[in-house]
Amino acid sequence: MPEESIPFLSLVSQHQPIGREVEEALMRVYTSHWYVLGHEVDAFEKEYAAHNGVNFCVGVGNGLDALTISLLACGVGAGDEVIVPAHTYLATWLAVSKTGATLIPVEPDEFTCNVAPAGIEPRITARTKAILPVHLYGQACDMTAIASLADKYNLAIIEDNAQAHGSMWLKTKTGSWGKANATSFYPTKNLGAMGDGGAITTDNEAVARFAKQYRNYGFEVKNMAIHQGVNSRLDELQAAVLRIKLRQLDLWNDQRRQLAVLYLEQLKDTGDIILPLSDKEAYHVYHLFVIRTQHRDALKAHLAKKGIETMIHYPVPPHLQKCYEHLSFRKGEFPLTEKIAETALSLPLWPGMTPSQVARVCDAVRSFF
Repeated sequence: MPEESIPFLSLVSQHQPIGREVEEALMRVYTSHWYVLGHEVDAFEKEYAAHNGVNFCVGVGNGLDALTISLLACGVGAGDEVIVPAHTYLATWLAVSKTGATLIPVEPDEFTCNVAPAGIEPRITARTKAILPVHLYGQACDMTAIASLADKYNLAIIEDNAQAHGSMWLKTKTGSWGKANATSFYPTKNLGAMGDGGAITTDNEAVARFAKQYRNYGFEVKNMAIHQGVNSRLDELQAAVLRIKLRQLDLWNDQRRQLAVLYLEQLKDTGDIILPLSDKEAYHVYHLFVIRTQHRDALKAHLAKKGIETMIHYPVPPHLQKCYEHLSFRKGEFPLTEKIAETALSLPLWPGMTPSQVARVCDAVRSFF
């Protein structure tokens, strides 16, 4: 009898135990007859702010809007430059572009794949307004070094925390280091909604006030707009679900970390594989478990034949995307970013995945080599 396939991600083990509670929450919203910017959003904003150790949280429609509004709230606009990772998801760059600011990409650290602090300072100019670190794959960037540079040059830090819910640097949560910090609650995230959703976290009251106005057409009070805002509001149904899931996040992150330990142990010294490195000051929550190998495409095909689904994050770097052709970045300009794009493979990892499933993935990887 053939073995059951192993999906890249399954939400079944997370959703089944909380199913009844979620159903009750959805019915609570349904029977309240209040569906936008009501009690559930207000409560979730307070709870998520407390989870991140900040004073304010503003729920918005998605992670891209959270990034864009965060940048605008920090005064970023045309004529400014923003330091961004060269190796990141496209949304990071798109948010900066939407403000009219100029993208200044910086290569990653070879082992953590997060932006390399040593590469930031040489890229800072008189026009630099902000640094936008992305806590990639669930591991915090070196926020000690980044905060030091921000202080030295009077720059805003705007964190992209979409992959790192619950992650920490020096025991301080990601999403609390910057002047404004953006996250996504896309269903596949460590803290995922039942659709799109996002949030901005901050200790800055002015940033929170701007974000609340901007997400709702720019209204200060109803029908009185002081900004040319947008319609980007976390809805009541998503907030109700996120409130329940937030209470499980630490448990789910612990399970992710335990599975990662199994992968690290069982794939050690396998072929030419480069395993993910966890910085000693970071609390890694393994949104993704990303290995690297020169044989990436062949290994992916081999695993697929054995019923094991994998993903590639991210096959085409932002600087080589067609939408950024006008910036005239050349292939080879960010060689480490391109090398990661050509060699990275994300293995299955989700809360509820069993040790035997991890062992089967590792057996299949070893059999390839």
